[in-house]
Amino acid sequence: MPKPRNIAAVKEITALFEASNAAVLTEYRGLSVAQITNLRKALGPDTTYAVLKNTLTSIAAKEAGVTAFEGKLSGPSAIAFITGDPVEAAKGLRDFAKANPQLIVKSGMLDGRAISAEEVTALADLESREVLLAKVAGVLKASQSKAAALFQAPLSKTVRTVEALREKQAGAEAA
Repeated sequence: MPKPRNIAAVKEITALFEASNAAVLTEYRGLSVAQITNLRKALGPDTTYAVLKNTLTSIAAKEAGVTAFEGKLSGPSAIAFITGDPVEAAKGLRDFAKANPQLIVKSGMLDGRAISAEEVTALADLESREVLLAKVAGVLKASQSKAAALFQAPLSKTVRTVEALREKQAGAEAA
């Protein structure tokens, strides 16, 4: 018969899976508590980095309908549950792993789909959502500015031509 604290832990982990739009499974063997605390800070406020028991995590993942971590929950495992921008969290993991090679990214889940460790790294190489939206807005604004200049060009050319004719006529009348 399962212990009440294990049942509560499974419910809590299931809730984390259900609330997250992404999750990254890591192995933290060799990291100190201070280093894990620094990792949690590096991941930002929209990410919960939790050291979990593999058996309870496996049960919770099945209850939440997550299949991305099947067969990968072995050894000292921790999961970064991401509710915000997954690119920012992936960058935090990548940067921390560069400084602390003991942190190993095993796999991940993005919008219910399993992704490999290489795909997590590729996700970290993307620019943030805000930067991409700003670039799109810049491209759209530039296109509108070019169109406006294009439509104004014939009008300004006509005005310059008429003004040149007026000056020529005024010069001819003066002579």
